[in-house]
Amino acid sequence: MTAEPAHVVPATCVTSLRLATRNAAAFWTALAETRGHGLFRRPGFVGVDGSERSGLRILLLTPEPNADDLAELTELARRRPDGKVAIEDPFSSVDVSDLDLTPRRLPVMIRNPGPAPAASTVQVDRVELGDQLEIVERIVVHGFPLPSFQPYHPGEVFPKGLLERQGVDLFLATRDGAHAGACMTVTDDAVSGVYWLTTLPEHRSRGIGRALMHAVLGHLKGPVTLTSATAGKPLYDSLGFDTVTRATWWG
Repeated sequence: MTAEPAHVVPATCVTSLRLATRNAAAFWTALAETRGHGLFRRPGFVGVDGSERSGLRILLLTPEPNADDLAELTELARRRPDGKVAIEDPFSSVDVSDLDLTPRRLPVMIRNPGPAPAASTVQVDRVELGDQLEIVERIVVHGFPLPSFQPYHPGEVFPKGLLERQGVDLFLATRDGAHAGACMTVTDDAVSGVYWLTTLPEHRSRGIGRALMHAVLGHLKGPVTLTSATAGKPLYDSLGFDTVTRATWWG
């Protein structure tokens, strides 16, 4: 594996991209530690060596990782016996095509502090109880979806320890008495991130995602980052998020 010249990120966006990357590292660290998975912290990357179903996740922390870090993450990927490897490169600067991984590009977005949107009529609750946590977990596994965690096993994606984790919050949306959507947020120092924002198929196009984001933005006080799927970007645009760059996800 060789490093290519760093993808050019506008100077005005570098700080925002580093905030988003730092928050993503906090997200994967929280999951690894609560799930009991192997965690590698290096200057150039964070790696999570998970279960047979969750696989290996590597997040690059810099556009120019040193040779030792490149060699180590390559070895981690090559020795993964089941071949389940995902490498997230926020800077789109490293070529890992020799690992037989396929790239896709997703927008990294940030919303700077500002007035929170008005509360939605859809009920959104911050999760505090274990039974609510399992509901959120089911929604994310089936609605996001997370195929590698199907069939569903309670506590595999969201262990109960997440409820005790400083800076981690989960939100549950209910529509007409039915559980309809969910998401997770992680706050690390001066920035927060939104992850796995999900609406179940039968509740889509009913304002569930917007209701969740209104609740999240009312709860979080500093800059908020996320990585958007193509379909979700118009919602985030309308809520004041700006695109920082397009990250490369290899998998």
